[in-house]
Amino acid sequence: MRDFLAAFDRLPVGAFTAQYDGRSYRAMRAQFADGKSEKLVAEEAGGPDYISLNLYRLSDGRALLKPCEMPEAKVRAFVLGLRIGEP
Repeated sequence: MRDFLAAFDRLPVGAFTAQYDGRSYRAMRAQFADGKSEKLVAEEAGGPDYISLNLYRLSDGRALLKPCEMPEAKVRAFVLGLRIGEP
């Protein structure tokens, strides 16, 4: 989880473009409740792929990842492999 959180924290808050697995994405990272709850949504530009997750930062220092109707492995791989900006 440590690598995932480090990669997630490097993502800009707000809208941005990114590359993953040779494909372009339009993404949005939003923070709620003073950063205790976060959401990432990404849509493949011109393609069918879609990523959506919620991340909760618990008071005991742990983080809880909740993918939205997709495998956790998919969202973890996406965040870890995401490159900000267009080629």
